Amino acid sequence: MKEKMNDHHPMDDLLVKALLDEASPAERREVDQWLLENEANRRYYDHFELIWKHSKQLAAHSQVDENASWERFKARTQETERLGRVVPLWSRPLFQRLLVAATVLLLAGAGWLAYLYAPGGAPERVVHSGEGTRTDTLPDGSVVVLNKKSTLTYPDRFADDKRAVALTGEGFFEVVADPEKPFVITINDVTVTVVGTSFNVKGSTRQTEVIVETGQVEVAHGNQKIRVLPQEKASVGKARAELTKQRVEDEFYAYYRTGKLVCEGTPLWLLVDMLNEIHEAQIVIGNPKIRDLKIHATFENQPVDQLLDVISETLSIRVERQGAQYILR
Repeated sequence: MKEKMNDHHPMDDLLVKALLDEASPAERREVDQWLLENEANRRYYDHFELIWKHSKQLAAHSQVDENASWERFKARTQETERLGRVVPLWSRPLFQRLLVAATVLLLAGAGWLAYLYAPGGAPERVVHSGEGTRTDTLPDGSVVVLNKKSTLTYPDRFADDKRAVALTGEGFFEVVADPEKPFVITINDVTVTVVGTSFNVKGSTRQTEVIVETGQVEVAHGNQKIRVLPQEKASVGKARAELTKQRVEDEFYAYYRTGKLVCEGTPLWLLVDMLNEIHEAQIVIGNPKIRDLKIHATFENQPVDQLLDVISETLSIRVERQGAQYILR
């Protein structure tokens, strides 16, 4: 059999730097742009991050003979190829930089890589939303609405003591109450634990946030832990790993479910940030004096040009188009 283990995806090293929070602003932008190019890139990153997250947790409690582990990893991959399965192939330097990620999992008996990619052999379901939203019902009857470019991983059957899922991107959960079996979401380095409630969870390369609509949830990050109530938001950034809580002043987080942006005295800068995120647009406030202007309006699934026409008329400001960029003055 031809040796393939020296081949790896050209983005792997950059993705590792991003996950280690060692990427420069330019490199971070390159990763973000790559993720937007197509769904295959998004899927690759989702699996990459999932492997990283789980292997890092296990690596903290495992002592591994790296050389022996590498040989086991190669042997397992070659056997997988012989059976016609598809697994990602990485170089040894990357293997080392991932903290012996796949090896730790294999030694733990998980076979994580093979299970993730083996048709018909996965003990878990991986749900991708693609370019639109997607609603999914979990084994316990709980319902999740995924925003675009998001992924949810969960088992075919929940364990006896908890209902554990992993999220990448953003999702709104309506969790069926079960005091004996808490619902646990892992996203980035944050854990969200609930019994029965409805809430929104969002994770990006910059921060993770949890917004509660009903009930209450417990959000944990490292040694920090806080309880979040309705109309409150817990967030933690990558740069400053401090878990904070604040009141939610708008319902922008619900846009991907309702299709509405309701502005009730919303500052222009906040609306612009949201429009850039929703439409992947390049809207810039070119005049600092209009940044905090308050707007009262409701927007529903309109193209960017129409939205900006309404904003321009409502606030008596100008909109200039320069290439793909919109400048508000």
